[in-house]
Amino acid sequence: MKYYINRKFRYTPVNWQDLLAEFQTQSDVIRLGGGLKAIDRQHAKQRLTARERIAKLIDAETSFLELGLWAAWQMYPDWGGCPGSSIVCGVGLVAGRRVMIVANDATIKAGAFFPMTVKKALRAQRIALANRLPVIYLVDSAGVFLPLQDEIFPDEDDFGRIFYNNSIMSAKGIPQTAAIMGNCVAGGGYLPVLCDKLIMTEGSGLYLAGPALVKSAIGQEVSPEDLGGAEMHAQISGTIDFREPDDDACLDRLRSLATMLPEDRPAPQFQRAEIVEPSRPASDIYDIVPLDPQEQFEVRDLLDCLVDAESFEEYKAEYGQTLVCGYARLGGYSVGIVANQHQQVKTPDRGLQFGGVIYDDSAEKTARFIMDCNQNWLPLIFLQDVVGFMVGRDSEQGGIIRAGAKLVNVLSNSRVPKLTVITGGSFGAGNYALCGKAFDPRMIFAWPNARYAVMGGKQAASTLLDINIAAMRRAGQEPDVEELTELRDQVTGAYENTTDIRYGASRGWVDAIIEPAETREVLIAALESVTRYAEDRPFITGVLQV
Repeated sequence: MKYYINRKFRYTPVNWQDLLAEFQTQSDVIRLGGGLKAIDRQHAKQRLTARERIAKLIDAETSFLELGLWAAWQMYPDWGGCPGSSIVCGVGLVAGRRVMIVANDATIKAGAFFPMTVKKALRAQRIALANRLPVIYLVDSAGVFLPLQDEIFPDEDDFGRIFYNNSIMSAKGIPQTAAIMGNCVAGGGYLPVLCDKLIMTEGSGLYLAGPALVKSAIGQEVSPEDLGGAEMHAQISGTIDFREPDDDACLDRLRSLATMLPEDRPAPQFQRAEIVEPSRPASDIYDIVPLDPQEQFEVRDLLDCLVDAESFEEYKAEYGQTLVCGYARLGGYSVGIVANQHQQVKTPDRGLQFGGVIYDDSAEKTARFIMDCNQNWLPLIFLQDVVGFMVGRDSEQGGIIRAGAKLVNVLSNSRVPKLTVITGGSFGAGNYALCGKAFDPRMIFAWPNARYAVMGGKQAASTLLDINIAAMRRAGQEPDVEELTELRDQVTGAYENTTDIRYGASRGWVDAIIEPAETREVLIAALESVTRYAEDRPFITGVLQV
């Protein structure tokens, strides 16, 4: 296997095949959850795993758009890790209805909530809320992971926010169904009870405090069944709506109830025509887009692999050329596309402009394009491969800050759904201006080669090295050549590690890492969700400097 070598820390495959194989191997491990032995223990209880439950719940021969697979990747090493953050989330079809599914993975620390578990669950709820997706919760959790309770319990976006969202979604008429298929203890017990319908399997437990804690707190000895079993809640407390003997019967009940949900219908503001295949196959992406970010390519060739054939109509094609904007159809959906050009372009009055850089003219053009898409109810798709905004005297005199602020303003106030795909670099303010996570994309995806950082690795490493050298000199230590080389390697390696998209995905900065050849299908699946609901309000921006 051949690699580009960046010092002694970073090894990047030189071809797509090796990179995709590396990610596939790691994602397969994540999907095993707590591992084969933990899966066997779950089966010994006559219970299915979270992924097995989802596979039986969704319609046959349909796909599951998983979100947050890489959450908590390589985090919590002191506690043995938490693959996938002990919860599986994503969008699937159940009885022909598109729903958000949130399933605890009991093979990982009994499904306990880590800090990233909370963040991932909240993200799933926000996506459901923004797109008015019904939610099905498959509950099998021991509650908060107590050693990290201080990072989970009290803040505004911590554990309690899940129940707040349950209540808000209920008030907005978003159907929520919960199935308790194992443990549901302590504060976590509020989630299923805040849903519209509640199912519980035999052998499961629903209580605010388990038998041991009850005995410790009030001296009462009680069996798990009398305290919070399915029979008790069905016959005495009246808390649950349906009691089922096992997982299979529970999943059958969920599917039956799903037939009574409102049928999937796109909001009338959005248009979908007959699907036309792209003019180029998805596999061509690997020939078009090089792994080496220093190599140039024509982004319009990439668009030929994504949009319906002959549908792309470029907006202001001869102006602000480092950002390519245009109207297109994707899977039949009418959309607006904003994509970074990845090669140098020659302008009639400014000479050469560098690909991946946002100039004042491209920012002005894109702001105007976004406004037009809002006028016409066109969902926006951003293909990010951005170094940042142009700097220097000419750029400042040309009004780059003013143009960038205009772009940020119209993006922030957009009323149409936004989807983002990170196809390469995503650096600095360019991440913000092209709909990074902070600007509420309905969903955000990334390719395995993507990089996230406030600035590029070389610039950041040089800045951090200068800071470290200055600190050493203040301490009276003058570094020699060998020390400088070692320090440079350490700084570069540490920074490069944090720019890896897996690092960002583990912290929830993107919803999914996808293979480039799957981009069109993933975007179509996302559009099928985000066009369900239109935020029917006037398109109004803040004050724009002109």
